[in-house]
Amino acid sequence: MKNLKKRLQQGETLNGCWLNLGSSLTAEIVGQAGFDWVLIDLEHGAGSEKDALYQLQALAHTSVGTIVRVESAESQRIHRVLDMGAEGIMCPKIKNQDDAQKVVNGLHYPPHGNRGVAKMVRATNFAQNFNQYYEASRDTILGVVQIETKEVLNHLDAVANMDGVDVLFIGPADLSMELGIFGQFDHPRFKEALHKTVNAAKRAGKATGILFFNPDDYKTYHDLGIQLIACGADATFVAEGARNMAKKLNEARSK
Repeated sequence: MKNLKKRLQQGETLNGCWLNLGSSLTAEIVGQAGFDWVLIDLEHGAGSEKDALYQLQALAHTSVGTIVRVESAESQRIHRVLDMGAEGIMCPKIKNQDDAQKVVNGLHYPPHGNRGVAKMVRATNFAQNFNQYYEASRDTILGVVQIETKEVLNHLDAVANMDGVDVLFIGPADLSMELGIFGQFDHPRFKEALHKTVNAAKRAGKATGILFFNPDDYKTYHDLGIQLIACGADATFVAEGARNMAKKLNEARSK
C-alpha cells in the first residue's frame, strides 16, 4: 500500500492522472513518470476487470498509489478490484447518502460493511497475510465518491460526514452537463457547486478531488484546498505525442 489515505489525512496534495486504455504497458510507463497516484477507469475506459488486474501488477513496482473507478456501487464490482490489490475505489454518479452507503458497504468487511471475505487473493498475498490486511484495511482503503449529479449537491454534508467516505471528487464534465452548462467551468453555477463541495468536505474533515484538462488550472483548484488532483490520461498522452510528432514530420517534409 502506498498510503494515499494517510497522506491525504496529513494534508498532502497528491497529483495523478487517468488510465483509460486498459493497457498494462501504458500503466507501467505512467507509473514511472512521477505521479503520486493513478486511476484505472472501468467506467469509461477500454479495459475490463481482467485488464485492471494486469495494470495493478504492472504498477506494483512503481511508487504510485492505485485507485480503480468502478462502474457502479454494486458490492461485487467493488470487492473484486479490492481483492486484486487496489488501494482505493472511486464510484461515479452518487446521488445521495444511500448511494454513498452502498459504496462504503462494499469497501469494508463486517461489521463496518458487507465486503465478502476471500483469503486466496492478490491483496492478501494469496492468504499469506490476510489478518494483517484485514486489520489495516479500514485505515488504508480509500473511499472516493464522485460529485457529478445535481441531486447530490443537496446532500453534500450528509455524504461527507459518512465514515468510509474519504474524498468528494468533482467530475466537472458530468456535473457541468447536469447543470446545463457543459464545459463552462467558469460559469457561476459550476463555481457555486465547486465551492459548496469543497466547503462540505472541509467541515467534515475530508478531502476533495477534481479532474481538470488544462495544467494551467492547477493553481486555481489547489488554492481552494483541493488535494486529490488529476490531469490527463494515458490515452491523452499517446494521442498528443503522436499528433505532435506527425505535425513536426509533416512540417519538415513541406520545407
